[in-house]
Amino acid sequence: MTKIEISSKNRNTKINKIEKLKTMRNSQEAYDKIDEYAMHGYESILPEDKSFFLKCFGIFDKPATPNEFMMRIRIPGGNMNCTQAVAIGEIARDMGQNYMNLTTRAQIELRYLSIENIPKVLKKLSSVGITPYQTGVDNFRGIVGDPLDDKSYDNILPSHELLLKIQEKFLYNKDWIGVLPRKFNTSITGSMTNRCNAFGHDCCFILAQKDGIYGYNMYLGGKVGKIAKNANIFLKNEDEVLKAFDAITSIYVKFGFRDNRNRNRLFFLVEDVGIEEISSAIREYAGFDFATSGKTLTKMDNEDCDQGKILLRDGKFALHVVVPAGVFGGKELIEAASIVKEYGYGKLSLDIEQNIYLQGVGKESIEKVFKEKFFKTYQPLASPYLNHLIACAGEKHCRFGVIPNKPDAIELSKYLEEKVPLGRDSKVRMYWSGCVKGCGLHDLGDIGFEGCKAKVNGTSEYGVHVFLGGKNTRDAQIGYSVLKSVPLRFLRFYVESLMLEYRRLRKKDETFERFNTRVLSQYSKEAIGFMMMLMAYVREKKMDINIGFKENIRSGKNENFEIFELGMKLYKEVMGRKAYDLTEDFRPVFPKKLDEISIKNSNLDENFAKMINMMLKEKNRAIVFSELKNFVQM
Repeated sequence: MTKIEISSKNRNTKINKIEKLKTMRNSQEAYDKIDEYAMHGYESILPEDKSFFLKCFGIFDKPATPNEFMMRIRIPGGNMNCTQAVAIGEIARDMGQNYMNLTTRAQIELRYLSIENIPKVLKKLSSVGITPYQTGVDNFRGIVGDPLDDKSYDNILPSHELLLKIQEKFLYNKDWIGVLPRKFNTSITGSMTNRCNAFGHDCCFILAQKDGIYGYNMYLGGKVGKIAKNANIFLKNEDEVLKAFDAITSIYVKFGFRDNRNRNRLFFLVEDVGIEEISSAIREYAGFDFATSGKTLTKMDNEDCDQGKILLRDGKFALHVVVPAGVFGGKELIEAASIVKEYGYGKLSLDIEQNIYLQGVGKESIEKVFKEKFFKTYQPLASPYLNHLIACAGEKHCRFGVIPNKPDAIELSKYLEEKVPLGRDSKVRMYWSGCVKGCGLHDLGDIGFEGCKAKVNGTSEYGVHVFLGGKNTRDAQIGYSVLKSVPLRFLRFYVESLMLEYRRLRKKDETFERFNTRVLSQYSKEAIGFMMMLMAYVREKKMDINIGFKENIRSGKNENFEIFELGMKLYKEVMGRKAYDLTEDFRPVFPKKLDEISIKNSNLDENFAKMINMMLKEKNRAIVFSELKNFVQM
């Protein structure tokens, strides 16, 4: 047996309950019963259809709100024409409380739909060529691509038509409905700019060049918290892309793990057998010896959202529409469609940051378009805190959500706009996930937030884990945790600390990502988290202390050294003199006994004075920041 066969056999000796459920019936049977369910009402729906089979068709039951279904609509590459947009908008307006969410996969989720209205919804969607088919559970989810594709100046290989050909493999194909071990996400881009989180999916086709030929490098195994790995496969044309996709999906269906659903994504098969083994299997299953990988070209940062409008190849413009946290309405989508029909190509695009592009507006019409009523609510260019804001559904609309999330994300952004306004040349990506599943891409944000429970005085309340340093462009990487279980009521003050330092130290046109690389990356993650808390505590207590990050430090991310250096700085700020006259390698040389700070010889509270003493005195000195956090709790 091959390594893949052995791995699959070892992991599939016992299958999970969902796999057992799949053997009960064909998924299509649930879809075929929808009219019957609509006629007889919510209580007539079989439990297994509520819990799984209807989800195969993008129809999600919400047990907390019976008979209020969510429907996830497949928008290929995030692109739709104005007729399709109007139809979706009318459904939301007339049958879904005028509410919808734009998602991080450039799709649309409708909510508050009753089972009685589901057949009408499906019929209306079908009439304009849109479907919720296979947008949930163990299926191929909506394929993401560059929302501007061949219209953008930096596009080399137009990819939208190829995206549709990939989709043809599985869409409406009964043999593929609900048969995967877990969901399967795909991306494809032929552009230099990464507008679609191109490296974060199970299967990624990324613009590349080899031997003078433009094609796609294949990356595999991306998911929340993991960047896809280069499969060392270069695909020089559409035929090769389709062969490679057929091969990897066949391998995943046959050998993917079906035991623990939390460890059944393609990532775990790749990790278990190695990317080289997977690549070899792809060549074998495709019956084709694909070339080894070329040079990946999709490396440019996505700066479009910070321009408000983007010049396209034909001289027209794509107008950017900021939709904070993706909270949108049916009436509003209809308005947007009306604008782009009158002034543009009649096409709208969604992006993975939950915003919209109105494509093809002429230069002569831009000023007139921006005077439309729609743009009094939705701006082409908002504050740097809102331009790139992402937030997934949260507890109200998702059974996994731990915190409200979308309201929290918007509230923090508004607070920061007021307290730490930034110039238009600033850029910060704040990504919020309502739980550990990470649908809000928190691990890829400049600053990421993952919903959790936190305790204040022994009582549990809403909180978040805070991450920094995620990148989904250039050298893509996952963020790292700097603070755990922060109560939401205090979060704004800690993030304010970071933004004040970003504003104080940033260079002209410097994004937060570059600021983090230049300044914050010199510090340990523990030091960053502590400094966020420390600066907030100093502001709260109205202490006249000048403290913050420095651009050039020597402590080498050693917590012991960082604590000593910070303690020396704080001591001098408070006492007006050095704690020790001579230091070497972050220790006092021939030290006299530390003249400890007390509330008698300073204007500090006793708590803060104790902390500084603990940072500097030779005996019982703090060597890690966790020993000091209690001193700066709010």
